Amino acid sequence: MSETTDIDATIVAELIAVRDRAYAPYSRHPVGALVESESGRRYPGANVEVAHYKGLCAEASAIAAMASAGERQLRHVYVIGPGAHLCTPCGDCRQRIREFATPDTLIHVVDAQGRLLKRYRIEQLLPDAFGPENLPRQENPLR
Repeated sequence: MSETTDIDATIVAELIAVRDRAYAPYSRHPVGALVESESGRRYPGANVEVAHYKGLCAEASAIAAMASAGERQLRHVYVIGPGAHLCTPCGDCRQRIREFATPDTLIHVVDAQGRLLKRYRIEQLLPDAFGPENLPRQENPLR
């Protein structure tokens, strides 16, 4: 699903700011993400690399902040990389997004200046995905 509509200037500013705070000394590929929950609250995240190469992606960082705040449903995911090319979520992050997405969740990929390059639904990024419904239902003692 490709769109040419613009992204709200406030979201673009938040994306650029969080991307510019990324810790990417090894790849030199800073990425920022902003997730919007069903409540409308926004959670930013940046990639954080470490010397043994098991870093944290920007999308994972933002989703962790959302889940830590007690929210469980994504309305929008925005991803910004350092260049003019598509910087789509990696496979692990596609699965993380899938965990909290609905069929209506939109994933927006923007260029370094925040111009929309492409918009997806999770089914396009991760077709026939494995999700919670594929696991046997168990009572969660923490809920």
